[in-house]
Amino acid sequence: DLLKYSDKDQRHHGEYKTRPNAVEAFDPDGKSLGVVFETASPFDTPRLMEELIAWTRASLDEGEFHPLLAIAIFVVVFLEIHPFQDGNGRLSRILTTLLLLRAGYAYVPYGSLESVIEESKEAYDRALRQTQGTIRTDSPDWQPWVTYFLKTLQQQKNRLARKIERERIILGDLPDLSVQVLELARERGRMTVGEAAKATGVSRNTIKDHVKALVAKGHLIRHGAGRGTWYSLA
Repeated sequence: DLLKYSDKDQRHHGEYKTRPNAVEAFDPDGKSLGVVFETASPFDTPRLMEELIAWTRASLDEGEFHPLLAIAIFVVVFLEIHPFQDGNGRLSRILTTLLLLRAGYAYVPYGSLESVIEESKEAYDRALRQTQGTIRTDSPDWQPWVTYFLKTLQQQKNRLARKIERERIILGDLPDLSVQVLELARERGRMTVGEAAKATGVSRNTIKDHVKALVAKGHLIRHGAGRGTWYSLA
């Protein structure tokens, strides 16, 4: 549904690929260095995706495998199929977040999985290649990818835990009203002094003092001027 608002690549919005899209390696100048691995053919893609979706749904609903294992396998097979003409890597990260949320891992949207993967791109590519080359054999080797995937989730969770701890320490030194103002800015995305005064039941002048202090400490960012002034989290 989101794609209907974009003019980019309209010819294949929401459609499976119609041309082969083997994954290639490129040098810094954009010159192809050759095919890294072959993906599923356009002819086989609908059937393979139907099988993958059915397997993933059954695995998550029936609990045959641990959810993290089922999601890891879904992702690596999805990338091996490469069902869409472009954007399969980005879409796999979105689907990872969606499936983790469905499995009860509510913290996932608050930590960047994308950044963890970008910082370990070499290990990501190596794990993908090691597992994807075995998927259509009689004995798929899931271990390289599953190990990488679980380590990535662990890193994501650890980073988020450190971020929460830093915020806890920072917020612990702030007055209660300042904390309320920050929470309001977090919930709404943007906030004015008037909105903060109304939400907290405190005078505008008092709110102004707290907002000014929060801006000075780097917790809030001021936007605009005069009556159009509003604030967001730093």
